[in-house]
Amino acid sequence: MRTKRLRRALVAGLAGLLAGAGLTALPGTAHAADTLASAAAAKGRYFGTAVAANHLGESAYVSTLNREFGSVTAENEMKWDATEPSRGNFTFGAGDRIVGHAQSRGMDVRGHTLVWHSQLPGWVSGLGANDLRSAMNNHITRVMQHYQGEIHSWDVVNEAFQDGGSGARRNSVFQNKLGDGWIEEAFRTARAADPNAKLCYNDYNTDGVNAKSNAVYNLVRDLKSRGVPIDCVGFQSHFNSASPVPSDYRANLQRFADLGVEVQITELDIEGSGSSQAASYARVVDACLAVSRCTGITVWGVTDKYSWRSGGTPLLFDGNYAKKPAYHSVLSALGGSGGGDDGGGDAGCSVSYTKTREWSDRFNGQVTVTAGSRPISGWTVTVTVTPPQKVSATWNGSPTWDSSGNVMTMRPNGNGNLSAGASTSFGFTVMKNGNSAAPVLGGCTAS
Repeated sequence: MRTKRLRRALVAGLAGLLAGAGLTALPGTAHAADTLASAAAAKGRYFGTAVAANHLGESAYVSTLNREFGSVTAENEMKWDATEPSRGNFTFGAGDRIVGHAQSRGMDVRGHTLVWHSQLPGWVSGLGANDLRSAMNNHITRVMQHYQGEIHSWDVVNEAFQDGGSGARRNSVFQNKLGDGWIEEAFRTARAADPNAKLCYNDYNTDGVNAKSNAVYNLVRDLKSRGVPIDCVGFQSHFNSASPVPSDYRANLQRFADLGVEVQITELDIEGSGSSQAASYARVVDACLAVSRCTGITVWGVTDKYSWRSGGTPLLFDGNYAKKPAYHSVLSALGGSGGGDDGGGDAGCSVSYTKTREWSDRFNGQVTVTAGSRPISGWTVTVTVTPPQKVSATWNGSPTWDSSGNVMTMRPNGNGNLSAGASTSFGFTVMKNGNSAAPVLGGCTAS
């Protein structure tokens, strides 16, 4: 407990120094609803991200995290193999680093995860039933007490049901050796360890009404009916073209909420790019806002380049930390404004598009970048074309491409410094390939 008190003292001291200087370290307080965190907070929700401790030394990662998110989840640092690699020997250094960073920025923390069949150290699977029960309860207690008062929600049990149409329990070491009662026992142990933390069950492929989500629903209903302490259900919501946002997503969230639990979107990512990906993200946000007990959304990572699905470019920021069309659709769905300024103050830059020339098989487009009310030293603009269109040439800018070849991120090529209100432009040629649709601009980010 001494470590926690020291962290709190440091945070309080930092807050006092900043307050004395007329500044604040809290995200989203300087300008109303112009970041993901502040826009979500205005709607009574949190907007968070998964964080890896080994990226906290990267300035672009940290600045994006600090600016946009109000809640963090440790990606791997609080799992069993990271916190108790050998029985009874606990290591919290990496998790403490994430919690300390979050607290220094006024962010909340989700705990992930206490009991899961995966990422277990080898010694766990070799235990007999009595030893396994003792080890599970001790692990829950020790980890939760270490972080007591610092975690707003814990994923107590993760992914206990198998995929497919049976709705059966997963064939895990806990299920095989402890039987059906292990989930209830885990939740009761968790409540005793930290009476104030919200206790969640978390799973994937439960986003629509199906056999797996029905099984989870029946579990939660049973636990609630018998007074077992469960406060929330987490929906991981990993989507792609083969598994899109289901049409009954909102209705499914609502039926769980009607059981008297919070629902949280805990690991959101959506493979794709451009307007299609942006629309899917907006549907998820709209569904959460429509369910009063949906308390928050966590995207599973800050930037595409560190995503576990990096080839599918599933997140809101590309590998260079530029805001993608999906970012702007999320901010808009949350009722936010701005999104073009990364440094505070008035909007850093704005963009407009003009088709300048057209032929039967191609057209030229021009994007004009205009600085806001103060000078800027650089800008970033994303341009998304609709397949099978392809950009065949560019000028007056330095482009990079996502893995699909459909999203172009343009940066200056000697034309980045703009005085307040000044403009520059870049251009490109689009090969139609049978599609004359105008490209989609993802907004302007100034530096």
